[in-house]
Amino acid sequence: KNTPKAEEHSDHNMPAQTQKATPIIAKEKPKAEKNATSDLKKETDQMQPVFNAYFKVKDAMVNTDSKATAAKATELVTALNAIKMNDLPMDVHMVWMKVMKELNADAKKIVASKKMDEQRKALIPLTKNIYALMKVAKSETPTYYQFCPMANGGKGANWLSKENEVRNPYYGSEMMNCGKVVETIK
Repeated sequence: KNTPKAEEHSDHNMPAQTQKATPIIAKEKPKAEKNATSDLKKETDQMQPVFNAYFKVKDAMVNTDSKATAAKATELVTALNAIKMNDLPMDVHMVWMKVMKELNADAKKIVASKKMDEQRKALIPLTKNIYALMKVAKSETPTYYQFCPMANGGKGANWLSKENEVRNPYYGSEMMNCGKVVETIK
């Protein structure tokens, strides 16, 4: 006999709990949506300076200017060091953990080198790791993943560009248009 009364008592409380819970869920949902937007903004805000600095390094190489390339690579090192990995979304965080040491090392090689051929050699792994980040973090605008079959001693090499037009950083004015777009990252 006690069991039915206990069930009736608990059933009687259920609607009151449900009524109280519904407004709380409704209030939390917009907050969650706001956080998702905020997280996306943090992701873009953090990675965009890294991507922009990479493009400046690449453009200096297109112009075959080793001094400017080293200066722009210094900006890249600064942008890399500014990343707060705990604020990154999990997918970006996971890639960041895999590539950050190599990114820093390659950017520092470009800073330290006065020779364009050495700087260009460091662009190969630098591009590979920026590409991996860009695939998960996304950029503000489309980015073109380009390839030159002649670079890297005939093994070929990639670079990233904000322009669809091929401007080869591995050869500069020697073979400015050597290469093609192999992927558009949106």
